[in-house]
Amino acid sequence: MKVVMLGAPGAGKGTQAKKIAAKYSIPHISTGDIFRANIKNGTELGKKAKTYMDQGLLVPDELVVDLVVDRVNQEDCANGYVLDGFPRTIPQAEALTKALAGQGQKLDYAIDVDVPDENIVRRMGGRRACVGCGATYHLEYAPPKQEGICDTCGGELILRDDDKPETVTKRLGVYHEQTQPLIDYYTNAGILKRVDGTVDIDEVFQAITEILGE
Repeated sequence: MKVVMLGAPGAGKGTQAKKIAAKYSIPHISTGDIFRANIKNGTELGKKAKTYMDQGLLVPDELVVDLVVDRVNQEDCANGYVLDGFPRTIPQAEALTKALAGQGQKLDYAIDVDVPDENIVRRMGGRRACVGCGATYHLEYAPPKQEGICDTCGGELILRDDDKPETVTKRLGVYHEQTQPLIDYYTNAGILKRVDGTVDIDEVFQAITEILGE
């Protein structure tokens, strides 16, 4: 079972990807993890990726695809995998389709966790992080016992810059521009499935398992 997760930043696709991986005993693959593993292990691809990252540049598509394909060819992916955070653009999606086809493989599902922008702005604007220990809270879903103070270490809770409404709105703009076309791409490929991401985490997961089957 080869699954790609789509969804805006803050839609909860990472959470769902982890749940899918646990239920179906397949690896949860995020591009960030792949980069870190290759850099840590000093692989040829890792060294290449690091030269871009050290300069604050985006790693080029062909290199990212090489890293992802290298990862999905490992033994633990024999029964499938769930890709999270990749592909992000049409060229990446096309390169992935082509690389998989070259090995007689193809994706089974692209699952779009659909959440309206205003929900995401509200959801991320409610997050708070402790300056002391890094623990995270949510004013609505997981509030601290005492307002503005961390339950764990008593540190001050802040709204991180990347969770501020103006930053989130900007990130959503980039998402719609780059990633929205993927929805059409996978719809045309006949593998796109949409789930409502505004409901409870377990309900979202229930909807996903209905698509994937037991």
